[in-house]
Amino acid sequence: MQSIDSHRPLILVVDDAPDSIEPIVACLHQADFRTRIATRGERALRLAAATPLPDLILLDVTMPDMDGYEVCRQLMNNPVTAGIPVIFLTIRNEELDEQLGFDAGAIDYITKPISPPLVLTRIRNHLNLKAASDFLRDRNSYLEQEVRRRTRELSLIQDATIVAMASLAETRDNETGNHIRRTQIYLRTLARHLQSHPRFSAELTDENIDLMYKSAPLHDIGKVAIPDRILLKPGELTPAEFEIMKTHTTLGREAISRAEALFGGISSFLRFAKEIAYSHQEKWDGTGYPLGLSGERIPVAARLMAVADMYDSLITRRIYKTAHSHAQAIDILRAGRGTDFDPDIIDAFLALQDDFQAIAQRFAGAEIDEEREAERMRQVFGQ
Repeated sequence: MQSIDSHRPLILVVDDAPDSIEPIVACLHQADFRTRIATRGERALRLAAATPLPDLILLDVTMPDMDGYEVCRQLMNNPVTAGIPVIFLTIRNEELDEQLGFDAGAIDYITKPISPPLVLTRIRNHLNLKAASDFLRDRNSYLEQEVRRRTRELSLIQDATIVAMASLAETRDNETGNHIRRTQIYLRTLARHLQSHPRFSAELTDENIDLMYKSAPLHDIGKVAIPDRILLKPGELTPAEFEIMKTHTTLGREAISRAEALFGGISSFLRFAKEIAYSHQEKWDGTGYPLGLSGERIPVAARLMAVADMYDSLITRRIYKTAHSHAQAIDILRAGRGTDFDPDIIDAFLALQDDFQAIAQRFAGAEIDEEREAERMRQVFGQ
């Protein structure tokens, strides 16, 4: 329990002359201040850093071994004592002497012999200023902590939203879950490799890569609205059925936009989700869908997903096709360089093909046990 005495301000008095110390200490005690006394600079530095810290320091300028200016400079250079106000006490009253004191870090200057009412008024004024400063500092610290807490909370809500929405796609196809995980990691692998590339460096910041990675599971969210007779059809789709299948890009963007509205408008964390869902089927030469965008008009996140999605689709067995080998998938993607896919992204993919194969093997299979699901959550939340 904190004693009542501890609430009384503590003043450190530093002076080598007893006849100067006595009237100052007497004055302070009458005003109900606690005191510490030092007659040398080295001891003053030790007492200033001792717990509890002084609330204020009265410091004589002229002392043997170490003068007050040097003591003040060392106090200001020590993070423990830098916030303690220092008032110089001196018989000097030249403007140059005062400037030296202020340059050393003092906040005030009182000449000797002291006037007790003046000293007490100056001390109380500076203690009030310090209390106000401490209050503002503590308030700012609290606000900064609160912002960090709420930011973390919002990030968790955003991540949970993505997981919940992506889980809808998993209910439609037992293979989709692993596809979601693999493409998510493929995209991040490509993005990190291209981060220093002059064409991509502005977009592929660490923050944006993290958002793309977290948004990637939503690339096929629109497929939840595609009828099973089309989504799970064993054979080739008819032209009419393919037109319906193509709407999954628009349906995905609309679903994400509705979720975005819950966050009060445009959200950077869902910006990439919309770009990926809407444009990952666009082609570099403009022959893709839904808008027939070409080249740089296709968002970077969607171009990355196009490569990741195609590679995984090729090596994965589906109800309507057999799986290609890794080597066959490499050949197909290489053939699409500059037509279906951004040439630089394909070059990055070819440089990373062994990493892609390792990711595919690590997350192969449709069964999800507890250990693999825990790993998935760590991947999703970046832990």
